[in-house]
Amino acid sequence: MPGRLRIAIGLLAMLPVAAAADRFHWGDGVVFVTSILSIIPLAILLSTATEELSLTLGPSIGALLNALFGNATELIIALAALRAGLVDIVKASITGTVMANLLLALGLSMLVGGIGRSEQRFQPVVARVNGSAMTLAVLAILIPSLRGMVGGEAGGLDAGAAESFSLFVAWVLLAVYALTLLFSLKTHRTLYAVAEADFNGAGEDPGEGGAAGHRPPLLPWVAVLLAATVGLAYASELFVGVVETVTESLGLSALFTGVVLLPLLGGAAEYLTAVSMARKDKMDLAVSVALGSTLLVGLLVVPVLLLVAPMLGHPLDLSFNVYEVVAVATAVLVSNLVSLDGRSDWFEGVLLLAAYAILAAGFFFQSSPLP
Repeated sequence: MPGRLRIAIGLLAMLPVAAAADRFHWGDGVVFVTSILSIIPLAILLSTATEELSLTLGPSIGALLNALFGNATELIIALAALRAGLVDIVKASITGTVMANLLLALGLSMLVGGIGRSEQRFQPVVARVNGSAMTLAVLAILIPSLRGMVGGEAGGLDAGAAESFSLFVAWVLLAVYALTLLFSLKTHRTLYAVAEADFNGAGEDPGEGGAAGHRPPLLPWVAVLLAATVGLAYASELFVGVVETVTESLGLSALFTGVVLLPLLGGAAEYLTAVSMARKDKMDLAVSVALGSTLLVGLLVVPVLLLVAPMLGHPLDLSFNVYEVVAVATAVLVSNLVSLDGRSDWFEGVLLLAAYAILAAGFFFQSSPLP
């Protein structure tokens, strides 16, 4: 059994503790901590179940399954937050997820994978195919914000127009997502062959009990997938119920909470996968996880949130402030520059992590009250 799965099963004990803390009013702080410790193992189990089912069902269905469930944790947490009316936190989490995937996850992968090695290589086509679509998706998310900034108030959009513009962008992104599935699973599947081979061989490490040709059982992993999804929905409800109170007591704003805390929580499983693959010198897969996760956020998670938000009574739009726009554009630019040459080393990882730390600190000080 892989180490991360053992850790996840051990941490599952926190879910009943979180439920008891909420039921018997042990305090918002206890619910906050225990719900976080519950979400992390559930996210790992959801990610693991998706991977195992992909091995069982074959490359095509497996790729589709990963495309649909790859960012389920982020989506579930964001939907729970939207239902609770935490619109500002949800909007900030979009910015934070892009930053965390492109700078934190990719940086950690290059740093950990590069230790003890002069450099690591990966197929540039992996970064090029994912990176171009990911860049388009992220820039499309930012366009409503840029339109609102033109000409100050005179050139900006009122709330109704901003929401309509954002919904239009959402439908376009969903159409692009459908075409991305057609491109990757049908017409240009060979471009993804390297990362797919790495993925199918990821469990072949004897130290993890894997073996070539390993076919996990179907029904148990389907049950794990469903149970983890239900558990995540419940733990997310507990988390969002206390997140505002706890973070305000710690002096953290909704902006910083959404940009830093939620992406770290929702993306924990993907980050562990990317770093683990990089350490095994499977950089094609590590890069695919970081860039592909960002692509899924832009083409699937964000459009779904925009379309579902009005049904939950809390309309959402894509109007971000200037610093958020600059932060996302910087993350996209830096990650593309680092990944397009097909080589990485630990120092490039340090540079990406430094960029993430600076941007995250900027959000902290931007939202802190002036003395």
